[in-house]
Amino acid sequence: MSQNNKLLRIEGLVLYFNTTHGPVQAVDGVNFELESNRAVVVLGESGCGKSSLAKAILRLLPRNAGTYSGHIYLEGQDIMALGEEEFRQNVRWAAISMVPQAAMNALNPVIRVGEQVAEPAIVHLGVGKDEAYSLVKKMFQHVGVPEDFISRYPFELSGGMRQRVAIAMALVTSPNLIILDEPTSALDVLTQANIFNVLKRLKKELGVSFILITHDIATSSELADDVAVMYAGQIVEVSDAHRFFAKPLHPYSQKLMASVPRLHGDKEPEFITGRPPSLIDLPKGCRFADRCPARFEKCVEDPPVIEKDGRKVKCWLYA
Repeated sequence: MSQNNKLLRIEGLVLYFNTTHGPVQAVDGVNFELESNRAVVVLGESGCGKSSLAKAILRLLPRNAGTYSGHIYLEGQDIMALGEEEFRQNVRWAAISMVPQAAMNALNPVIRVGEQVAEPAIVHLGVGKDEAYSLVKKMFQHVGVPEDFISRYPFELSGGMRQRVAIAMALVTSPNLIILDEPTSALDVLTQANIFNVLKRLKKELGVSFILITHDIATSSELADDVAVMYAGQIVEVSDAHRFFAKPLHPYSQKLMASVPRLHGDKEPEFITGRPPSLIDLPKGCRFADRCPARFEKCVEDPPVIEKDGRKVKCWLYA
């Protein structure tokens, strides 16, 4: 596939946070690509930098953000080179939108949901209120929210319905890419399944692409076309979903998959010994080496990213 057909291409993305103990290396040289009408799932343990990656892509930087560099190409344009106002107007929530973590609590409790969903269309598309509300009704229909919910307040909606409203808000400007940060973490299993069915249908009907950030391997497999595994601020494996879930390459990915309970068979779920390294005091060489059952002498050096049958893995075992 030519580079021109890539929706998103990230090269050497870095985001550090300043603290009194030193810089937190939350995103440290991340590289990956996403094609149109695809869903990439970013997997990893809590604290590995997944949510920071979402913030870095959308330039949602906290006050203590330090180093922020690299390249993010959106349909061939390096959006890192844009000024803040141009980025806010033309990229954030216009070309790329987000369903944030704990999105159910992201809605303003004293403003009707229709008004909240209409606001991005009014601000970024420059449409009038009547046209914005027409778009809201259209998006509500896509995500399965009754039209009369436009006049309701968030506290009048169930958790699943509030989640659907948050997805409608992300869709209302017709972005090409939506970042979903743990979109179903606070929902029951049945509601999670319903939300993922909505996302799969949206991908098919609207051709939208997704970056799904999660540590829930089981539910993410429902939506994934590709998988990127993140560990200690770095992407350690990128693969198509079919081969990843059948046979992951990186030892960390293998351990993650082995930790998932199986419906069939009597094999007990495994666990990963130790804990992830501090993002302030990262080890030399391979960052997973201290917890890796396949560790050998070469692991004291930082492994390169190796291509294997169209997949990428950051591990000396494949050098």
